[in-house]
Amino acid sequence: MYKSFIAFVFFAINTNILYAENFKFVEATIDDIHAALGSGKMTCRQVVSGYLDRILTYDQDKKLNAISFINQKALAKADDIDEKIKSGKKLGSLYCAPILVKDNYDTHDLPTTGGSIALKDNYPPDDAFMVEKLRAADAIIIAKTNMAEWAFSPRQTISSSFGTTANAYDLDRVPAGSSGGTASGTAASFGVAGMGSDTGNSIRGPSSHLSLFGIRSTIGLTSRDGVIPLAWDRDVAGPMTRTVRDGAKIFNVVAGYDPKDPMTELGKGKRKDDYTEYLNKNALKGMRIGLLRALVFTDDADPEVTQLFVKAVEDLKEAGAVIVESFEINDLDAHRGALNFCNRFRYDMRQYLKTLGDNASIQDVMEVYSSGQYSMSAKGGLERFGAGPLDIHPRDDIPPCLEFPNHLGRNAFKEDVERAMDKYNVDVIIYPSWTNPPALLSRAYTDYKGDNSQVIAPATGLPAATVPMGFSHGNLPAGLQFLARAFQEELLFSAAYAYEQKTKHRKAPKIFSEIQRENIIMKVSK
Repeated sequence: MYKSFIAFVFFAINTNILYAENFKFVEATIDDIHAALGSGKMTCRQVVSGYLDRILTYDQDKKLNAISFINQKALAKADDIDEKIKSGKKLGSLYCAPILVKDNYDTHDLPTTGGSIALKDNYPPDDAFMVEKLRAADAIIIAKTNMAEWAFSPRQTISSSFGTTANAYDLDRVPAGSSGGTASGTAASFGVAGMGSDTGNSIRGPSSHLSLFGIRSTIGLTSRDGVIPLAWDRDVAGPMTRTVRDGAKIFNVVAGYDPKDPMTELGKGKRKDDYTEYLNKNALKGMRIGLLRALVFTDDADPEVTQLFVKAVEDLKEAGAVIVESFEINDLDAHRGALNFCNRFRYDMRQYLKTLGDNASIQDVMEVYSSGQYSMSAKGGLERFGAGPLDIHPRDDIPPCLEFPNHLGRNAFKEDVERAMDKYNVDVIIYPSWTNPPALLSRAYTDYKGDNSQVIAPATGLPAATVPMGFSHGNLPAGLQFLARAFQEELLFSAAYAYEQKTKHRKAPKIFSEIQRENIIMKVSK
């Protein structure tokens, strides 16, 4: 794959070596790209070529391994946008925004492997709902990103299709999983933003480990159509971005009702028209925030991460927030230990594989297990998640497992969270996204601890978002997580944006600095 990929990008560099003199690709936002295009000093082709340069220069050479496939039609799409700009045609809100997409989103023009070598030649017949919306908004799908195989692992990102992804801030450490490729690629400015998916942790965990904003929306507000499932009544897809504003701009495009995803019936009429309207740097004034101590001061919490959280609380207070330190959720430990997970991966995969039609390389995901087409990191996941029935819906199994929002245990958990929020009159809840720094790649399993993203949001279906909280141990990112009531994503955007603007914790990884143009010329000449 990389031989053809490199040849393609060399061509792009040769034909686009000159960029706008002052444009910086590192940490560029969607607004920065639009300003550069609006100035007339830069074309969309040059924007896309610049990000392709970064992928070529860094991804394999630094052994980051965030990228799985390059979209070789990206430059043609850029040319189309340049023509629209030239002719004054109407453009979508994300025009010329190069987006990295996790390798479990269906893309008709790129393989979708789910991290499995068994699907290495899987070209879906159409795009996932969110990919379709992004393209309609004139965003450019520049590349697909590596992921933990079948999205099994929250610890690390290893696939049988593309290997191990490292953390862009420290190449000896994990980016978490399963959206680690999107997280590291976005942090390294291989695109302006990325798309991930989150069954328990996989947007917010990697976002925390890579100093990004990441949001898991309320179940039902966003579609999962065309996203390879892990547990359909817990899966959520959404943006992972370097700024909250970019997250809101993308969320505006991808959120909403989709008839192909019946769960979005729950969210009908509940999305806001424009989430960027809630980006107010003074939004924390008077906001009541519940501090969930049970997820902060734990026995295995890293002292430096805890200190970052303590400082975050001080910053929130300085910004005018009212911190409710006595906040508690009734029966939290019992809810955490409850068996409220439906083991439906095999069934859900069966439904997904049917959408591929006659081109599906497998009919049952457990064919992968029988054939040995998996990495050792995925073996336990296949054994665990693949143990469920193939053609029986969980509600019809023996014993039955009712899916959200009809699962009694999950409903009880959600009710206890919302009752606590009502009792203490809080708008949002806070806790560290992780109480520990990113683990070493060599100790990804033994040092996996402090993953708070798994605890509340997935089971309850409530929305949560992580935002950069600073760095521990020198250069290891940490995230602050906000959780809100159902369909109150606007509060997450408001709180995260105000905190982001006050603290400005986000810093680019030093390993992936701006590329010197002469270095590119040297690479091409060789």
